[in-house]
Amino acid sequence: MKNFPLLLGCVADDFTGASDAASFLVNQGISAMLYNGMPQNADAFKDCAAVVIALKTRSAPVDEAVSDTLQAFDFLEKCGAKQFYLKYCSTFDSTPKGNIGPATDAVMDKYDIPYTLLCPALPVNNRVVRDGCLYADGIPLSEGHMRRHPLNPMWDSDLVKLMEPQGKYPCLVLNTKAMQRPAEELLTLALEKAADRGRLYVIPDYTDDASGQRIVEVFGGLRFITGGSGLLAHLANRCKAEYDLAGVEIPGSKCPGKGVALSGSCSSATKGQIREYRDNGGAVLAVDAGKLLNGSQTIQDLWSFVQQNHEPLIYSIGADPDSAPRSKENPEKGSKALEDAFSEIGRRAFESGYTRIIVAGGETSGAVCLTLGFDSFRIGESIAFGVPVMVPAKHRDIRIILKSGNFGQADFFRRAFDRTRW
Repeated sequence: MKNFPLLLGCVADDFTGASDAASFLVNQGISAMLYNGMPQNADAFKDCAAVVIALKTRSAPVDEAVSDTLQAFDFLEKCGAKQFYLKYCSTFDSTPKGNIGPATDAVMDKYDIPYTLLCPALPVNNRVVRDGCLYADGIPLSEGHMRRHPLNPMWDSDLVKLMEPQGKYPCLVLNTKAMQRPAEELLTLALEKAADRGRLYVIPDYTDDASGQRIVEVFGGLRFITGGSGLLAHLANRCKAEYDLAGVEIPGSKCPGKGVALSGSCSSATKGQIREYRDNGGAVLAVDAGKLLNGSQTIQDLWSFVQQNHEPLIYSIGADPDSAPRSKENPEKGSKALEDAFSEIGRRAFESGYTRIIVAGGETSGAVCLTLGFDSFRIGESIAFGVPVMVPAKHRDIRIILKSGNFGQADFFRRAFDRTRW
């Protein structure tokens, strides 16, 4: 394999977000390695131009999130990463005491970076930033379903207002008209504002591919950038224009063996995907946290269902496509019971020779991969935007697909099974 310079070191605040980020790089021809947690050494990615480190910092205590983020970037800096990227969700997922501001500030302060970008937009999924406000499907984010998110409710759509209580520095909003000014003028403006105010967050309009390209034309050379996965595709193209990356190897998606899908996500998108899979003949089974806790549904019940069906899907009853009521058990105990159950089913499947494992939901994905001991992955082609096929570095005969709740087409589960089947 050819050795590449480490062009981009990316730190993501959860596991599915990290796979999302890596997929955008690979789709543009940038070889990427994904780590679930801190890498132990740099030897494994000498043939990769990008490394993505998945942390669990989205909902972690602030001090822990900052410490873990700095540790990850310190590792990437020692490995020679030419550029840093802090990746978070395109719905920003932040409360007044959120972690995006403190983590961003810590990196800027540590590396004496005068300003960075805030670019959470992902236009391909209808998440855009216009005049400093974040929109999803054409409406302000805080007016949609994200305002009721159980962990990271969107209390406002204005990124300036969201950053005020959690970040130390002011914002500079650059709308579409402002972004048409000459690049040197914009760079000078940002530096001057940063000098006046200590440091600075720059929030450019990001509504489509053209605006993403413009952002990278102007600010793509910054040492440190923050945002969603959308901007990474344009940064990847910038890297290809500057470096010879011929010879990149992308692992294949198909492999022989049985498949299983596990879903802890309760998003609207996932509900529709479960319904589509069921209505088209797929074998599905709802898992009830309350029943797991009282023993009326057991892990053996779930495992028997998996063994008796072709390409089965087991899912949290909270995502029941027919809107079955949620368990009234303690939410934290229920969530842990579900994660433990999905992790155990994943372990049994792996040990029984299943080679294709599909997981929906960020927390579920992280828990399953931790149980399986998969800590590093080569990234393959995408099943959907932001949802790649992943090959564990130490198990090249396995294919893993991890889906964030809101991602994927209506027929995602069928598509994932079909695209990985030998």
